[in-house]
Parts: sequence; C-alpha cells; structure tokens
Amino acid sequence: MAELRQLTSLDAQFLAIESDRNYGHVGGLAIMDPSTAPGGRLTLEDLKRLVLERIHLVAPFTQRLVEVPLGIDWPYWARDEHFDIGYHCRELALPKPGSAEQLRELAGRIYSQRLDRSRPLWEIYLIHGLEGGRVGLLSKTHHAAIDGLSGSEILTALYDVSPEPRRVEPPTEAVDATAPDGMDLLAIWAKGVPRAPLNVLDRLTTVLPHVDMAISAFGLPGSSRISRTMSRLRIRLGSDEEQVIERPGLRAPRGPYGGQLSPHRVFGLGSVSLDDVKAVKNAFGVKVNDVVICLVAGAVREHLASISELPDEPLLGMIPVSVRTEEERGTFGNKVSAMIAPLPTHVEEPVERLEYVHSVMRVAKEGHDALPAEALRDLTAFVPPALHARAARMATRLAGRLTRPPWNVIVSNVPGPPIDLYLAGARLEAMYPLSIISDGIGLNVTVMSYRDSVDIGVTADREQTPEVQTLVDNMRAELADLLAAAEAG
Repeated sequence: MAELRQLTSLDAQFLAIESDRNYGHVGGLAIMDPSTAPGGRLTLEDLKRLVLERIHLVAPFTQRLVEVPLGIDWPYWARDEHFDIGYHCRELALPKPGSAEQLRELAGRIYSQRLDRSRPLWEIYLIHGLEGGRVGLLSKTHHAAIDGLSGSEILTALYDVSPEPRRVEPPTEAVDATAPDGMDLLAIWAKGVPRAPLNVLDRLTTVLPHVDMAISAFGLPGSSRISRTMSRLRIRLGSDEEQVIERPGLRAPRGPYGGQLSPHRVFGLGSVSLDDVKAVKNAFGVKVNDVVICLVAGAVREHLASISELPDEPLLGMIPVSVRTEEERGTFGNKVSAMIAPLPTHVEEPVERLEYVHSVMRVAKEGHDALPAEALRDLTAFVPPALHARAARMATRLAGRLTRPPWNVIVSNVPGPPIDLYLAGARLEAMYPLSIISDGIGLNVTVMSYRDSVDIGVTADREQTPEVQTLVDNMRAELADLLAAAEAG
C-alpha cells in the first residue's frame, strides 16, 4: 500500500468549509520575464518538464485525498496512481493589449473554480500575451495541503537562483502507487482506538484553557468562559501555570466585508518599495510587520469612508503565525496559529495609526507567546472528525449573519527571497499572493517580500468589493504619508 499522510483537523477544516461560494485554495500570480530563458521563451513544455523533474520534492503535487468511510477519521493524502501532468499544467493567452486589468479579470475567473478532489489539489496556468512580452504563472493549491511557509517551500523547489537550472537528483526509492481502500483506512483507525481516550484526556487539560484562541473557535459563544474556567481549574489542581492568561475582549464590528460571498473573486495587485517600508520602520522604531498592518488599516479606512461604511470602532484583524518547527520543514500541511488584534481604522492620522499598531501587536504577541506550544499546534484535534466538519460548515454559514464575524480582515506577511529567482530560465519579476476569504470575512490582504519590493495581493468578493484595486492604491498613499512624516522628523 502506498505511503499515507493523514490530515490534521486544521487541514481538514479548509476542506469542510468549501462550497460553491467558499473556496479552499490559495495561490499566487507570478510575472515572468522570458527574455532570460533559452530562446527567449517560456513554453508549456518547459513548465511541464521542470515540474516533472522536481515533483518528488513537492509531495502535494502527486497526492490525492482519500476519505475514511463514514467520516470517522481525518482523511489521508495518498499517491495518485493516475497522475496526469497535462491536467495540472495548462496554458492560455490574453487578447491584446494584455493589460494588468485583463490579467486581474482572468485570474479572478480561474480562481473562482473549485479544484477537483479526485486529483492532486493544484493547478498552474501559463498565461501568454502580457504587455511587454512578459508571461504570467497563476497557481492554485488547496489550503488543506499547504500554509504560507510550506507554500514558500514549493517556490524554493521549483525556482532557481540563476537562469541555469540546478540539477535535481531523482528519487532514489521506487514509489508504491497502490491506493488504499476504505477497509485499509478503517483498519488504521481501529488500531488507534484503544489509545484515543488517553490522548483526548491529555489534550483536553492542556488545550481547553486556550480554546478561545483557536482559529476555528475564536468568537464562538462560550469559548472565553471555557478558557477562563479551565485555566483556574488547572491552577487549583496544582498546574505549573502561574496565572490565568486573560485575553482582552475583542469583538469584530458587523458590516465591513461581512456579507455572504458570491461565487466570484476579484483581486487587487501591486507593489511598494521594501526600502521605503524599512525607512518608515527605522524612523519610528517599529517592525516591518507593523508598517504592513498600518498600510492595510489606512487603506481599509479610506476605502470604507469612500463608500460610507466606516464604523466608529476598529475593525478586527487576524494575522496568521507559523508554528512550524525546523524539523517540520518540508512536511507541508498547516502548522499555523493566529494573533487577533484591532486595526486602527478608527484613527485619522497615519503616524498615530502606526503607533497604535505597534502597541496592540506587542500585546498580541506577548499573549500569543505565553500560550503553550501544544495549544498552538492544533486546538481542535480532539474533536471527532464528523462533528468538526459539520461545526466548521455551520460556523462559516453563520458568520456575519446570525453571529458577528470572528474578525473582519485577514492580514498576512510572507517573507520571500531578497535575490532574483528563475523558472526554466525565465526571471521572476513579481509574485502576487492570492488567498482565501469566506462568508463574513470577505477581505484578505497578503503581502510577500521579493528582492527590493513588497508584492501585494488583495483577495475580495467581486459583488461586495468590485473596486478592490483601490485598496492597493490606498496602501501606496498610506506609505507615502508615512514617508513624508518620517522625513519631516
């Protein structure tokens, strides 16, 4: 039987929430300069050949989902015995003039289609006809298979640091592609049943004091009370925990980006200077991530004010945090936690916004760092899989309708390489992240540093936020205001 890798509850949550309107994939839009490639071209055959040569370095590219009968256990990744590179690597072209607006529109159409769960959950589109002779690479990979850091590892596997591709050694062991059947997976589950009660008891005592910080449980009625009660109980029973970790009561305002999603996605794409971001950081004694969050807050404030939807209270932001250890690099899947913090959309002056961000992020980080590592790993791991899937779907449907959304905006900062990268000889000019939104949480701003730029990808719902590109323009304007304030001293 082929080697299996089981999903975690957090991996599976991205499958559970998926519907015809809520998509579970993430990706990126790379802009490539083919003039550095052999013959000055990047072809589909070049792309397929490169991927096949390195596919053993990227496990999600050859693995498909295998469900356990009756949903009694988490699904598994197993090798796809009918893998077809031609299905996953495709090409198309923009009509003239191949403008940035046309590219964003095409990206939205491609992104607004679910991945086929009977195959490995990824696709790459080679897009010809961009202005200036450039080509695009639009990638989609299911979030159940990768997080931000493991997505960067895919980048490392496929790209090179020079136009001359490095030699990649082929796999040294033969691969068993025999797919498991339902009885195989039930047998694996049955072997673990005797240990399950002990595992659950151990996890409950460690995890429940911090359940209010679980991405999947944040903001649900009763989660804060459960956490406080269990924390005090641990102290009373002689736990080594010195004090109850009190989290501030944070509530996301209703309204902004909070409706039910349509099936259509739209993107805002652009870049700002990394040197300018660092200049602001140094002038005000803050962190790069503080500056990024401030740019988002200022952009969102301006956008909501322009459409008369700016609330008096601050919006709530979710900032993903990797908890992947060095030993877990290359294992893919999701190893993330989150910091929840108010965004200063209620603050008028840019410098005051930056100071506010720096203050609240310091508090958020202190609270996050105080949590035990076990609690950050996977806070819902003890919930039965079938119940967890139903709860995740229900929470998604209710977000922004009968309940307040857990947060309004997702803000993610992914560090990238400071040097040029090449794919099949073509130079990477920019990498715009494309991410995930859901009912009640209709805005995601993800940035990735590359060379001397910060590349921005804003993911939104086309019916709720058709003018999403203005958010990128607003981020540029916010950075200009902060630079001016820094230079003025």
